[in-house]
Amino acid sequence: MRILVLGGTVFLSRAVAAAALARGHDVVCAARGVSGTVPDGATLVRWDRADEVPAALAEDPFDAVVDVSRIPSHVRRAVAAFPDAHWTFVSTVNVYSDTATVGGTPATLPLLDPVETDEDPASGPEVYGAMKVACENIVRTGAAAALVIRPGLIVGPGDPSGRFTYWPARFAEAAEDGLPVLVPEPVDDPVQLVDVRDLAEWIVTAAEQGTTGDFDAVCPPVPRSELLAGVADGVGADPKLVAVAPETLTEHEVAQWAGPRSIPFWVADLVEGGFMTHDVTSSLAAGLRIRPFAETARDTVAWLRATPDAKVTGLTRDEEQEVLAAVRG
Repeated sequence: MRILVLGGTVFLSRAVAAAALARGHDVVCAARGVSGTVPDGATLVRWDRADEVPAALAEDPFDAVVDVSRIPSHVRRAVAAFPDAHWTFVSTVNVYSDTATVGGTPATLPLLDPVETDEDPASGPEVYGAMKVACENIVRTGAAAALVIRPGLIVGPGDPSGRFTYWPARFAEAAEDGLPVLVPEPVDDPVQLVDVRDLAEWIVTAAEQGTTGDFDAVCPPVPRSELLAGVADGVGADPKLVAVAPETLTEHEVAQWAGPRSIPFWVADLVEGGFMTHDVTSSLAAGLRIRPFAETARDTVAWLRATPDAKVTGLTRDEEQEVLAAVRG
């Protein structure tokens, strides 16, 4: 197959390109080329998507296109240029307006109203999600065959967000210094994520098979304690875990989800209980495979050690120990 990856230089789009190359496909990556490099064996065509489609991309038809954009006009321009290909559009679970229903699916959860804007969605996940809804609609309307994949938190080596990365990094620190690790209560709250390599492999498989439809792309919901046990196993650590109540963390100015002085990948009251409880039965049936958490954690730590400037968000080790000391009194 001849596959066009719109991007191909960073994290997921690069992983898709690498997975397609490993299976012997002819891969062209269209990107500005300023954020990273394409995998060895891929062809880079430089394209700022605010501009018209480069002539080099129109020379031969593509069998499949993979797009991760959030900008509706960028998606519209690309769909108009390659309407006969199998399109995979990588969207987000943030497209759903209902975050309360437990066990929701793409067939049961309502979407946000689409937003057609090219402005950077700095006002939060709802605007980001609404822009992705607009992009989804463009792909479904304009492409001969459309697959929409909605990931939650994408993790693993190369993760630019640092959210999941916090946990294997922290457990690795605990293995060295012997100090405890702070975890938020309740420790068995459900969580969902997907390894970038599993998502990339599924995207390539779906392109090969011509899969169409809408699917969520996360693991089945698991208790946070099970995820952390997998992280501990992968890192080779067995730290003492100290559970702290959300109200206590708030008192000590510990934030949720991401950023400085936060506990990453913890949502507490940021969203309702359906946010990390999606039913992904249909996704697994369509080919999504989920590797053990221990493998993701092990490979993430290896990547961190090889990449000293990799981003890790959240509480520093000293900040974490200060909070634990204050909690203990």
